[in-house]
Amino acid sequence: MRALNLTINPVHCGLLHALLGLTLIVVQFPRFSVCRLMPYQGAVVHMGAYLAFKELWRNRGRYLLVSLVVALLTALVLFVAGLGEGLGLGNIEYLKNLDAQLVVYQADAQLLIAGSRIPRATVRAIERVEGVVAAGPIEFSRVSIVLPGTTPQGTPRRPLDVSLIQVEPGRPGEPPVRLGRQLLNRRGREAIIDALVARRAGLSVGDEFTIQSLQGTRREFYTLRVVGISTSQQYSIQPSVIVPLLTGDQIKPKANVEDRPVSDLSSNVVAVKLDLPADPREAQSVVTAMGERLEDQVKGIEAVDIKTAYENTPGYSAQQGTLNTQRYFALVIGVLVLGGFFQIQALQKVPQIGVLKAIGASNLTVAAASLIQITLVTLVGVFIGSVVVLTLALTLPVGIPIVFTPQTVATALVSLIMIGPVGGLVSIRYSLRVEPLTALGLSS
Repeated sequence: MRALNLTINPVHCGLLHALLGLTLIVVQFPRFSVCRLMPYQGAVVHMGAYLAFKELWRNRGRYLLVSLVVALLTALVLFVAGLGEGLGLGNIEYLKNLDAQLVVYQADAQLLIAGSRIPRATVRAIERVEGVVAAGPIEFSRVSIVLPGTTPQGTPRRPLDVSLIQVEPGRPGEPPVRLGRQLLNRRGREAIIDALVARRAGLSVGDEFTIQSLQGTRREFYTLRVVGISTSQQYSIQPSVIVPLLTGDQIKPKANVEDRPVSDLSSNVVAVKLDLPADPREAQSVVTAMGERLEDQVKGIEAVDIKTAYENTPGYSAQQGTLNTQRYFALVIGVLVLGGFFQIQALQKVPQIGVLKAIGASNLTVAAASLIQITLVTLVGVFIGSVVVLTLALTLPVGIPIVFTPQTVATALVSLIMIGPVGGLVSIRYSLRVEPLTALGLSS
């Protein structure tokens, strides 16, 4: 709409300023004054910002309530994102951190670790393939750590369930330690524990601890010494204890005590480290080609990259899909709630918008004011929700699987900040279609 220049008395201009809370420019001439909005484009954003701030301040209680609704949505989205990250890492963290490029399964195991058995002869055959730097067998099982002491009620402390991961010392599969040393003896009664085990069991390098395992129908107890502490290496939603392969074969649970002779050692999977070029693109091509070469030269195996391996961990994909669906629905709800609120606001402000346009405000100024207002309300809500959630996260117990990573938090916050402008598009469009004469009741 073309801007209108209204020649009115300066007193009337002041009354209009007081009524609408607008920054109006009064240009004095010898016989009359012109009351109008700034006509040049450079002032559109400034005028829009002023209008937005003015209305927010005059109706601060109403807009604060909307910001609190945004804060609740922010808390929901961040908690779901943190829960998804925590549960996901709890399933795949050890596999994701493997110092290897390929994971080898039994051919007909359908990439299920529990159903895969790789004999020692197959591991040696894998190592002989050209391009393979090292291959390390890995075995997974579950045991419990006996915790000393009693609870405040005087009862024994509940054992800490952990994933027992058997590896060959010095080969792929053994995680690097940040305290202590690596495993040295294939038969040694020593272990590397991850940071979660160290924190929850109160263990440090040099301490001894007792593992409880079911052998047939009996509970057996084994004492190990902590030689190293690694970063978190969770597997199957449990913290991990890493032991030498032969030591772990004696400790791990067995349905029958004599069900597997020591001479027939096998493992669930094999971690394979490759000789890769420095260029990442060439390296990815080499990984794919080496997987095919291993399957061609070694019978009865299936080789996949690390990402494929952890994405096929039981329950991982379904779990992440469920949590992502919840996250997306929360964002959709936020768009609808904010869109509805700002649409109602636009309907209530039709007369004021009509006056703005009648005194010369352009559609661009009206749109800028609405967009800035919506963005500010959303930013305040996201800030409040983020502070509350991240503060609560610091007080959560260690066992709750909620993890906030910079990438996850940044993605969630950007999505939340966008829901305000997206939800307010309808109200902005409606405001732009307001005709001054119709809004003021001067035309049918």
